[in-house]
Amino acid sequence: MTRNHLLLLGLGASLTLQPAFAQQKKTSTTPKPTTVAKAPSATSGGARLVEKVTRKGNELVIPYEKYVLPNGLTLIVTEDHSDPLVHVDVTYHVGSAREQIGKSGFAHFFEHMMFQGSDHVGDEQHFKLVSAAGGTLNGSTNRDRTNYYETIPNNQLETALWLEADRMGFLLDAVTQQKFEVQRSTVKNERGQNYDNRPYGLASENVARTLYPYGHPYSWLTIGYLEDLDRSNVNDLKNFFLRWYGPNNATLTVGGDVKPQQVVQLVEKYFGSISKGPAVAAQKLPAPKLAQDRYVSYTDNVRFPMLQMVFPTVPSGHPDEFALDALAEIIGQGKNSLLYKNLTKTQQAVQASAYNSTSELAGEFTMVTLPFPGKGLDSLEIKLRRTLSEFERTGATAEQVARFKASTESQMVNGLSSVSGKVSQLAANQTYFGNPNRLPEELKRLRAVTPAEVNRVYNQYIKGKHAVILSVLPKTGGAAPAKADNYTVSKEGYKAPDYGYEGLKYVKATDTFDRAQQPKATTNPVVQVPELWQTSFPNGLRVMGSRNTEIPSVTMLLTIRGGHRLEQNMPNKAGIASLTAAMLNEGTTKYTGEQFSSELDKLGSSIRVSSGDDNTTVYVQSLSKNLPATMKLLEERLLHPRFDEADFARIKKQTLEGIANQTTQPVVIADKTYSRLIYGVNNIMNVPTSGTTATVTGLTLDDVKQFYEQNYGPNISYLVAVGDADQNTLTNQLGFLKTWTQKSVTMPAGEVAPNPDKTRIYFVNKDGAAQSEIRVGYLSPLTYDATGNYYRAYLANYLLGGAFNSRINLNLREDKGYTYGARSGFQSSRYVGPYTAQAGVRADATAASVKEFMKEIQNYRNGITDEELQFLQASVGQSDALRYETGQQKAFFLSRLLEYDLSKDYVKEQSEILKNLKKEDVQASAQKYLPTDNMYIVVVGDRAKAFPGLAELGYEVVELDTEGNRVAAAAAPAAASVAVTPAAEAEKMKLKTKDANGKKEKRKAKADKQKDKAKDKAE
Repeated sequence: MTRNHLLLLGLGASLTLQPAFAQQKKTSTTPKPTTVAKAPSATSGGARLVEKVTRKGNELVIPYEKYVLPNGLTLIVTEDHSDPLVHVDVTYHVGSAREQIGKSGFAHFFEHMMFQGSDHVGDEQHFKLVSAAGGTLNGSTNRDRTNYYETIPNNQLETALWLEADRMGFLLDAVTQQKFEVQRSTVKNERGQNYDNRPYGLASENVARTLYPYGHPYSWLTIGYLEDLDRSNVNDLKNFFLRWYGPNNATLTVGGDVKPQQVVQLVEKYFGSISKGPAVAAQKLPAPKLAQDRYVSYTDNVRFPMLQMVFPTVPSGHPDEFALDALAEIIGQGKNSLLYKNLTKTQQAVQASAYNSTSELAGEFTMVTLPFPGKGLDSLEIKLRRTLSEFERTGATAEQVARFKASTESQMVNGLSSVSGKVSQLAANQTYFGNPNRLPEELKRLRAVTPAEVNRVYNQYIKGKHAVILSVLPKTGGAAPAKADNYTVSKEGYKAPDYGYEGLKYVKATDTFDRAQQPKATTNPVVQVPELWQTSFPNGLRVMGSRNTEIPSVTMLLTIRGGHRLEQNMPNKAGIASLTAAMLNEGTTKYTGEQFSSELDKLGSSIRVSSGDDNTTVYVQSLSKNLPATMKLLEERLLHPRFDEADFARIKKQTLEGIANQTTQPVVIADKTYSRLIYGVNNIMNVPTSGTTATVTGLTLDDVKQFYEQNYGPNISYLVAVGDADQNTLTNQLGFLKTWTQKSVTMPAGEVAPNPDKTRIYFVNKDGAAQSEIRVGYLSPLTYDATGNYYRAYLANYLLGGAFNSRINLNLREDKGYTYGARSGFQSSRYVGPYTAQAGVRADATAASVKEFMKEIQNYRNGITDEELQFLQASVGQSDALRYETGQQKAFFLSRLLEYDLSKDYVKEQSEILKNLKKEDVQASAQKYLPTDNMYIVVVGDRAKAFPGLAELGYEVVELDTEGNRVAAAAAPAAASVAVTPAAEAEKMKLKTKDANGKKEKRKAKADKQKDKAKDKAE
């Protein structure tokens, strides 16, 4: 299954039950204890305690208390005082499955509208207030639910609850046509970025409408169709809110450094008076039935064709779910899978995999493969069916099932490392099953999976069953579908559902307090940087660690300096660092790649080697009890690689095909073009880490062996370890590293290209691109430092393009609706790095977007306001509480200390710099490091749509091909002006000059919402 929720190792949770006042969405089969305590009286606000789960000894459970308010709101509180932070999640049991034909995308669209302000929270304020408090927030929508969440320092709990309650109970009067139009444009941009402009982005849409009957709520994607978004109106959205967003259809889960009594009192205050919404009945639909295999196809801007075979299976929570997961792993996950053996290792496919995904109403078992160019999809389908027949002959083995159970259980344990993970688990199980404590049952089911069960589900759901078979074909031709399309959607028998939208009324709560008053935060939490220990081995390897006993797991990062930078001295071998790292992920002298993968899976451990610009990194994850065995495998992988000729040939071929595939993706084209320009011809950084076709073609296995022998050494490496193991245990287990031989490695100085004499636009045509990719910037003179100019430049950029509420994002996304997200920032290491502003924008708003980027950068040089300075200091200054929660976060923190020889007290220095920061300091950094007259502007898009208007911006326009070569001077297409909608944005393109009069721009920001690192999830 596609599984974000987590399971527990222990089955012995102590569960105290009260009479079932809570709405149970489904009857749970989890065994209940026989002792039932007397129900307490309701609190003053009417909340009733329904159940309380506590921890016994050291067992891994999520303790919680569950309450239900008189209006039907379910409240779950879980205490976790390990870090001074709180995670708040409000999950509404409504997703795209509550939509209907002609009105797709409403659930996701409404998620956007929930960030547009409410009666007592102004435009842009939701994100601004949480960000200013040092927190993060987001929302996501899938088929079955929509959730909104904040992670905040513990002193901001009341503010988070006030914000969530205001949009639950006081939203609709703040919803205007203007906000509606801007967010409609934003959702369209999201679809363009994540679906229409992404390779294979429409595959899931084609599968959904082919697999499910017409009108089935899974027959369209959560993002919806553009034509449905166009025909919707603001009243449709308001009715959607009134129907589904009542407190009785919501679960509020609060976890972290809190006390349940305090949370209950605050929730009663802010949510208790909100009126109950209409009743929401559970949905249940039969699994789709296919009378024959359904063949469908479409063309896409891709290099590799794709074949996808999808069988209908079971919904989430079904007893057969884990056995189907195991079946998917055996058939198509990892180096021991059948698809890897039959297709990937034999170099018949670039990739081949299988997975089982489940949702509330249905499940899908999917096999997907991308053949190398020249391989037919018809023959590929035969190979997929032969693979299924092979499983049918051999069946599942005890060893395969044991590996699946061990690796799955390990993933579940590691998922409990964050408060947000625990809260999400509780919220999901309450929403879908009415039982937050469903984890023991799921773990019991996992452990009960047997080879016989796996064989049974194969026979029941796959063998002889019909499937949807999707062929995705390159627009350039050269590939035919597996078979001719034989299916068209039939509307026969469809009856539109009546969801009860008639007669809905908006009734606001009445209160005895003033909701317009934002709660005052208590004192900022005191954040403790992790306690550290440090040592060095005689061969020069530096080791640093921190003990953390929250979960029985250990995370390690071994960093070997060099990476792509080492290719500076051998540019004809660009890509060798990446290829070497890939080879280390194969076999060792003792194990083949398949055997090594099997040994890791038995332990539930991970050891992954990857190469980047400046370093090669070895990531290690292990349960504490399996640390000795995992370290023996690390020794094998790091010190005794096999370097097999057949592995090398396969990986080299995959690498070359990947390089060739880069020209199909506008995002990659933009990044490569930008790098070529800013770094110049003499810097290895103008070449991707994967290398080029020419350089990789010339590489040999001897080159890999030589690179490994010369550049992998302890004296240029450092290792950090965080988790449930003390210093003595870890250093003893790492003793093998003392035998690692030192190497004489000289790090390249790094060639720096001169910056351009003037700002130019470099345009690359990409026919059919749904959006235009824009990059604006230059190679800054800054290298990384924690408390110097780089840190000050980071602070200065935070307001311009670093936060969701930055000027750039508010302008291009929230004011104009040109993009799904725009940002800017400095990126440096020990070497100088670029300053870059970037976005994927609506094609018809390309020139207008370039103009706005340059205007914002130029105007930022004129200075910031007092309010902006206060926001910057509050937002960055209070974010420490969120920095060191998980093992990975702690490991990256320790790694940075070693990489840059920092004292752990550098964070205090940063706090002092931030506290004493003045507006003049920000302006000085902006004026010094934002030279708008000497920047590169890269635009990649469809020439017919994106090119018009660029020449009118006052910059020289240079057209390049995808390899960075100049092409003939571009003649603008017939359309000479930029079509920009909404019409109110059709303004003259006049760029403010560098020596403008200094007046601060009067801004009109329409709304405020962030989605992920510039993205929300339409899952």
